[in-house]
Amino acid sequence: MKKTLLFIAIIAIFVGCSEDTSRRVDLAGSVFGTTYKITYLDTDINYQKELDSLFEMTNNSVSTYIPNSIISKVNRGENVPIDTIFSEVLQKSKRIYKETNGFFDPTVGSLVNAYGFGPANSKINLTQKQIDSIMPFVGLDKVRAEGAIIQKEHPNIYLDFNSIAKGSGIDIVARFFDAKGINNYLIEIGGEIRTKGVKGEGKPWVIQVVNPVDADNSGGFKKINLSNKSMATSGNYRKFRVSDNGTKYVHTINPKTGKAEESNLLSASIIGTSDCADVDAYATAIMAMGLEKAKEFLDKRSDLEVILIYTDEKNQLQEYTNLKN
Repeated sequence: MKKTLLFIAIIAIFVGCSEDTSRRVDLAGSVFGTTYKITYLDTDINYQKELDSLFEMTNNSVSTYIPNSIISKVNRGENVPIDTIFSEVLQKSKRIYKETNGFFDPTVGSLVNAYGFGPANSKINLTQKQIDSIMPFVGLDKVRAEGAIIQKEHPNIYLDFNSIAKGSGIDIVARFFDAKGINNYLIEIGGEIRTKGVKGEGKPWVIQVVNPVDADNSGGFKKINLSNKSMATSGNYRKFRVSDNGTKYVHTINPKTGKAEESNLLSASIIGTSDCADVDAYATAIMAMGLEKAKEFLDKRSDLEVILIYTDEKNQLQEYTNLKN
């Protein structure tokens, strides 16, 4: 099998530069525990302060890493009114929860914390009995909004929007640009991307991703036309922990079983014309499904393009894709 380093490289993104830079702004920085790069045309106005404010609003709404965010207060059982960001993320989550038959489920937050992938960074080697004790608190159908107040069927239900919030943050920036009349942009946060229009002189937003299955040919790159599309990638090759007894726990948790077990599906890149939050959530759900269930799901979703990287029975890297360009 090719080196693990190649798995990591699948989300390395290289964006071509526009030849016309007279009305173009490039911004970069850190947010949501990762980095971002944003390029927009049609103006030379620097909107850094405004974007920082939007990032702060998103964090203060749905970040479990901020103690006084709305979601942190909801998780503590406080009856605080939710804002429009929280409301939209919850509504999208409920829709995708149904579409994926529960494989996308933000209420796995209690399990995320128990496995050591949450804000507390606890590291518990869960027994089946402990998993069984947490599972009654999993299920997004046990959470509802009554007006601006969130109602949970049990106080131990813990919401974790981290698998959709990054994409949502990208969408919020995109809408800001739309409102400002900016019709050509690329927004990338932590490998998730949303674009609109062209990058200059009528040329599409084309990105290159490392293809680990074919890394020795064609420079190892796969070109993808992302104009007017969103893309998100989820994978278990980077974010995992190994217990004292050698058990490997991955950060994608199966909400059906409560297990954080590694499967042969290593990464899922999802592309669609919908909001980035949507493909962000689909990528997480597909990783939780595993390869075969993911294929069954994708066969029914002609609106989604995918790149799945997995290992076969001989432990060799393989690719499943339905890219149209």
